[in-house]
Amino acid sequence: MTQGTLSMVGTPIGNLSDVSPRVQQVLAESDVLLCEDTRVTSKLLAHFGIRVPLQRADENVLADRIPQVLDRLAAGERVAFVSDAGMPGVSDPGQRLVDAALDAGQRVEVIPGPSAVTCALVASGLPMEHFFFEGFLPRKRGAIATRLRELAPIPGALVFYESPHRVVQTLSVIAEVFPLRRVALVRELTKLHEEVVRGPSPQLVEEIAARAEVKGECVIVLEGPVEGEQGLAGAAGPQLSLEDAIAEGLAAGESASRLAKRLAKEYGVPRAQVYDRVVALS
Repeated sequence: MTQGTLSMVGTPIGNLSDVSPRVQQVLAESDVLLCEDTRVTSKLLAHFGIRVPLQRADENVLADRIPQVLDRLAAGERVAFVSDAGMPGVSDPGQRLVDAALDAGQRVEVIPGPSAVTCALVASGLPMEHFFFEGFLPRKRGAIATRLRELAPIPGALVFYESPHRVVQTLSVIAEVFPLRRVALVRELTKLHEEVVRGPSPQLVEEIAARAEVKGECVIVLEGPVEGEQGLAGAAGPQLSLEDAIAEGLAAGESASRLAKRLAKEYGVPRAQVYDRVVALS
């Protein structure tokens, strides 16, 4: 059987100078280049003067592309796959393509490149002997809180991707569920305005919420379990977000002061902070 090569190629997450000579060579020698967005990848190729046929292969159409790709590989061609930024296959549909190629007995190679996950971990300065990459959390507050509590026992740092438009909400839920942990917000990795902001989770969300806006794609790094938080974020802890618990208490007719006292103890949040939220929601 003729064997081609599927090349999973890492591309820059911001700084085009991070493209290695090997990346350029593989892209230039490919018979076809699959990508998430042809407009994004066209700019990368134009910067290095590379001409190669492009095909869109995002999560909406990749399943239809796979049979064609396997035919090309069987014919001995080199097919390259890139995401818009970073290592393909990590939090994108490229994994399914690798799986199909390996099942078909075709050769798969990985051309290393930048990864926002590992870059953010290093930049955070938080302990990372062990870590867990979650990707994007759910969009609704209650679902975020539920997922965070499920992740609470993991003995290592937690890494999340987040949109700049939702990062304040996500950080606020992290502060509610993990008030004793440190967290780092890493944004604009490898770019001119790269920034790392870190601190105790309640303090960090206040700092970021005070900004007029947050720009650039964000990575959140949350440190692993810390002493004293048992029962606050784990399975035995609260099952609702703080806002939902406040709403439930108010609906039941509980007084503001009594509700604030109870929830402050349950969620490990300062009583005054809970009371302010109770007043705002009542």
